[in-house]
Amino acid sequence: MKPVIVVHGGAGRIFKEREQGCRTGVIRAALQGYSILKQGGSALDAVEEAVRSMEDNPHFNAGCGSVLNEKGEVEMDAIIMDGKNLASGAVSAVKCIANPIKLARLVMEKTKHMLLTDHGAHLFAQAMGVPETPGEKLITQRSLERWKKNLEPDSNPEEFQKDLGTVGAVAIDSEGNVACATSTGGLSNKLVGRVGDTACIGSGGYADNCSGATSTTGHGESIMKVVLARLILYHMEQGMSPEMAADTALDYMKTRVGGLGGVIVVSNSGEWAARFSTKEMSWATVKDDELHYGIYAGERHTKSVDEALASGSEGF
Repeated sequence: MKPVIVVHGGAGRIFKEREQGCRTGVIRAALQGYSILKQGGSALDAVEEAVRSMEDNPHFNAGCGSVLNEKGEVEMDAIIMDGKNLASGAVSAVKCIANPIKLARLVMEKTKHMLLTDHGAHLFAQAMGVPETPGEKLITQRSLERWKKNLEPDSNPEEFQKDLGTVGAVAIDSEGNVACATSTGGLSNKLVGRVGDTACIGSGGYADNCSGATSTTGHGESIMKVVLARLILYHMEQGMSPEMAADTALDYMKTRVGGLGGVIVVSNSGEWAARFSTKEMSWATVKDDELHYGIYAGERHTKSVDEALASGSEGF
């Protein structure tokens, strides 16, 4: 099996000044994940590394760069899933951790549980020796300004929710195993303790070697209502291609509950798709040593991996 990785940096409206950073960020994440796959590494390791790369990138609403809740704090959600045995680990409403995706992987591998939240997740992180990151270190100027703006009496937080930056990755490795990973800071000015789709298995992501893997982004409550990630794989089980399954599920979410979002998908035969019903979604994929990437509907650039690595961050 030829390895494939697809990543997204969130669906929504990507403001012009963030476009370059988002584009570069998803490309870097895809290339980092692909290098693991090329060396015979697992899909699980590849998606974790790709998402970790984006959590560390302040352009995205995950890890450092996460949006703030109503009290001005960062609370993050993440999930990872192994398509080989349907093992999964997730964390929700976690604070003071640089890489929630790493903690989600530990939940999967070191506990009998699938989801740990808030204080319990914090205690588990301490027990696992995960270093604590001061909360303020995860806060960017952009997140702080947006939080303050949303506190103004005449503000419309809904307007800002369109600029969502959840990150995710799906992959298939040389052994034919699929995996997914998703991480987010959630909605700006959300209630304390609000958990969206990301940490919920079947909504924020799902992976099953019998069909494929998917990671979602967009309006969390809408995604949860239609269990979007699992819905896409259901359509694929019925014989749809990844692209058709993604479009069908996104269309259903839009017509049934008025929700917009985006998805990345890889099938167990290595077909892939990156589809969205929002204005934009930053995405990148690597297959057959070729990098494809885009942000706008219908936009798709292609470069060889060697060319992409040679041109570095500035070449996109």
